[in-house]
Amino acid sequence: MVGMFAEFLRREARLRREYLYRKAREEAQRSAHERKEKVRRALEENRLIPTELRREALALQESLEFDDAGGEGVTNHVDDEYRWAGVEDPKVMITTSRDPSSRLKMFAKELKLVFPGAQRMNRGRHEVGALVRACKANGVTDLLVVHEHRGTPVGFIVSHLPFGPTAYFTLCNVVMRHDVPDLGTVSEAKPHLIMHGFSSRLGKRVSDILRYLFPVPKDDSHRVITFANQDDYISFRHHVYRKTNHRNVELTEVGPRFELKLYMIRQGTLEQEATADVEWRWHPYTNTAHKRVFLSAE
Repeated sequence: MVGMFAEFLRREARLRREYLYRKAREEAQRSAHERKEKVRRALEENRLIPTELRREALALQESLEFDDAGGEGVTNHVDDEYRWAGVEDPKVMITTSRDPSSRLKMFAKELKLVFPGAQRMNRGRHEVGALVRACKANGVTDLLVVHEHRGTPVGFIVSHLPFGPTAYFTLCNVVMRHDVPDLGTVSEAKPHLIMHGFSSRLGKRVSDILRYLFPVPKDDSHRVITFANQDDYISFRHHVYRKTNHRNVELTEVGPRFELKLYMIRQGTLEQEATADVEWRWHPYTNTAHKRVFLSAE
């Protein structure tokens, strides 16, 4: 048994090294491609070449001759992370921070209703590393952890397995199902998704992290889940609908509802907080932080 566990750890470490190597190569290629594009645009528009590229401009111009249009379909590390998205249904595990209050337990139960096929696990005294290893061994694709402060849910973590990424969100304006007026009945159908306002590169990254938590719906599903971004606050809404006639549709909210605010994305899984690289981090105390939006290019 010990030997099998050691073999499992060695295999995980090897796969992780291979993934990081591919990601580093991709980043170097992307940086070179961006420099070549700047030189190409400057030559086409008859403008001065940017100062930082003048030393290598000739070499970049020569390498442009060997580039061709059509490399857009080349796979990258995101394809490695979500290679089975849309082919196999995601397997989501939901848990809480330690010693959860009754309100946080109820919120975790309601989240379980949101994600089709999700399972909820009592945290107990389990450490994060043990949780992640157990999830990997059982084929879990995403581990969701909710945190609280004095009984109010305030944190939401999405860790994609087996390699990452891990996205950290602040939770605010949480409304439980029993507080939603005119509450409808939750459908167990796979929901249609509406992703609105994720037009920047970071926005598309966050959109992928959230939408791949859900399986592909059937055409006749009457369940709709909305992630709407406005000023970097992502509003979550959950509805079912029915057709009243051939022109009109009646929406009924089934809850819960909340807002998400992204503050960090790490490239590893949840137990690798001390070693994983930070892909993006929100810096709220810079002078322009209150003016800038990151999830939308508009």
